[in-house]
Parts: sequence; C-alpha cells; structure tokens
Amino acid sequence: MNSATTPAMRGSNHVGMRQFNERIVLQAIRHHGAIPKADLARLTQLSTQTVAIIVGRLEGDGLLIKQERVRGKIGQPSVPLSLNPQGAFGVGIQVGRRKLEWLVADFCGQPVHSLEVHYDYPDPKTLFASVAQGLQTLESRMGALWPRTVGVGLTAPLSLHKWADLMGGSAARALAQWEHIDLASEVQRLTDLPVVFAKDTTAACVAELLQGQGRSQRSFLYVFVGTFIGGGLVLAGHIMGGERGNAGAIGSLPVGLASPHAAPGSRMPPQLLQQASGWQLEQALLSAGHDPLLKHQPAIMDAAYAPLTGPWIDQASQALAMTVASAAGLLDLDAVVIDGSLGAPLMSALTQATQEALSGYRFDGMHQPRVLSGQVGAHARALGGALLPLHSQFFPDKDIFLKQDAA
Repeated sequence: MNSATTPAMRGSNHVGMRQFNERIVLQAIRHHGAIPKADLARLTQLSTQTVAIIVGRLEGDGLLIKQERVRGKIGQPSVPLSLNPQGAFGVGIQVGRRKLEWLVADFCGQPVHSLEVHYDYPDPKTLFASVAQGLQTLESRMGALWPRTVGVGLTAPLSLHKWADLMGGSAARALAQWEHIDLASEVQRLTDLPVVFAKDTTAACVAELLQGQGRSQRSFLYVFVGTFIGGGLVLAGHIMGGERGNAGAIGSLPVGLASPHAAPGSRMPPQLLQQASGWQLEQALLSAGHDPLLKHQPAIMDAAYAPLTGPWIDQASQALAMTVASAAGLLDLDAVVIDGSLGAPLMSALTQATQEALSGYRFDGMHQPRVLSGQVGAHARALGGALLPLHSQFFPDKDIFLKQDAA
C-alpha cells in the first residue's frame, strides 16, 4: 500500500493490552498483506518477543497462516504471515423494501455464500420465517465451518413503517405493522449468534470503506441507489454516524427551489429520494407493462427501454449533481462514490451523467470532489452487515467507526 495513504497502527507493550495488541497485529496484516514477524514488529512498534507471542496465539486460534518462505540476499529466509480466510465468518442479513438477502463473509471480508428472496414489500408475518429458513440453509452449506461464525450483522432502513405512504397500497398496510416491531430483537430470537444492527446505507458505506474505494479515498460521500436512494459519510477515515445515526442521509436533501406559483401546501421543494430513487424507474416500467425487476438487469439499457431510462437518468443525475455540489461546500470531500442495487450498466450511465451535470456548477473557493463508481455493488448492504460482527470481534476499535492516524 502507498505509504501516503497507509494508516499508522501502533500497539502497546503495557500489561493488560493483550486483546488490543492482537487486534493491532491483525489490522496490520489486513492492510499490508502477508508480512514476516520482524516487519510486523517494526510496523506495529511492538517488541519482537510480544509479536512472537501474539502470532503464536493467533496461529493457534486458526486466524493466521504461514506462507512459503521467502529467501533474501542476506540473513535467514523469512516466513510471511497472512490472515486465514476460514479463520472466522460473519453473516449479514439485509431486510430491504423489495428483497431479503443473506451473505456470509470470510475473515478477509470476501463473500462466500449468499441467498436472496424477492417480494413486493416486507411483510412481517412471513419475513421472520424466511430469515430463520435462510440461516438454516447457510448453516447447512457451511457444514463444519459454521462454528467459526462469530455473529450476525442485521441491516435495514431506519423506521420501516415511515415508508408506508411512499409505497402505498397493500405495501403501506404491511409496512405500518413495523411501527411496533423491534426487528433486531425478533431476529435475535431466531439464532444463538449475537446480532448487531446498522442502518442499511451505513452498512453499505462500511463495505465500500473497507473493501472498495475507501482503501484509497480518505473522505467521501457515499451514495447508494436502491428502491430509494440513501447514503453514508466518511471523513478522514471515520464513518460518521451522527447524533441520531442519520449522518449522510442524503435522500432527504432538497434538490430544487420551492415554486412561488404552486398551490398552498405544495410549495416544498422535492427531495433527492423523489428524484433519484430506483422507485421512480420501477413505477415507469410498471406503467409501461414491463417487469419492474428489469431495473436490476443489464437488459434495462436496451434501446427499447430508452424512453424510460433516458428521462430517469437525466432527472436523477441533475439531482445528484446538486447534492454533490452542496456536499462539497459543506464537507471538503475527496470524492463522491455512487453505487447501488440497480444493474451495473445503468449505474455506470448514471454516474457518468452525474459527472457531466456537474459541469453546470461552479466550484470557486472549494475543492471539486471526484465522482467515482462504487466497487462493491448490489450486495454492499448485506456485505457491510456481515463485516460488522467481524470488526466487533477482531479490529482494534470495537466499533466500526475506525480511528486511524495517517502515516
């Protein structure tokens, strides 16, 4: 990794810091790849003896494995140490407005198993039975490795019941039921594994920070385009949660001026979620007699659908450009990362159109952030969920809000 972007990870030789030092060693290997013990000691500023003891314990726990010896020109051959992908696993469960998803990630953060169930809306009467069935299926698939699963990361939109009015019809009635349901507690009843909850777009942002653009971008606004658009915020390598967990809640941003000529009660400007969500394209597809799931498939970019996708891309990109310009002035960002659950070609077209729409904005007196495509993709929310228990167990900071000093 480039030394200009490498976080400095320093341990402590003080008594009582065993667990912290173990996590520092794991973090150093995670960032730098396979590395010999001598280099690991220099990197973490732990003594050679302390590193040897820690490495022995971690090898015994199955978290580290030795690579082939590397012979240099001087001295004894060195033995690089790397993370054992099968050392531990995390399960992510994403409760979405249109889909229930399970994902198992290994100790290196890579997906190894996944399941999906699509629905018109998340009906609590059937959802929990599906969650239980999915967990049983994953346990069966993993076999002897299942005991190395350390926890479940559960993700969902905050306050599911508040989306009832937007989705309407029978979906509204089902969503209203969530007002008095504690989602995390109900899922905890279904498993002996510890369950931790995170807002879905925050979890997706976690995945991008750790497995995507976050490895090279220190401060960025994260945009996830799903059924409804949402986001997350990373500043100086920290995920910003906010006092109420809503930092980066870009879906609620106004993206236009209130019309002075509108009827009373309707002068409020539209929000980003009303202009740049997959919901608008889905409804356009339905009205034209097409399968709404086309929005997730490459075929959505066929010329036959251009009368529907063209106007949506134009409207969404203009709204996103305004969001980028506003965020740049407030937050001094390196980049804006755009990802989503829509088809990859459609997401690419939206990102490109947003970049072009930014030419209509001035950035005098501030830094214009780069507009980048997300690297994780449609499964970012479930992957972020799977990463949460792994980080709670094995990273230096118990929370996912990483605090690292720039080298």
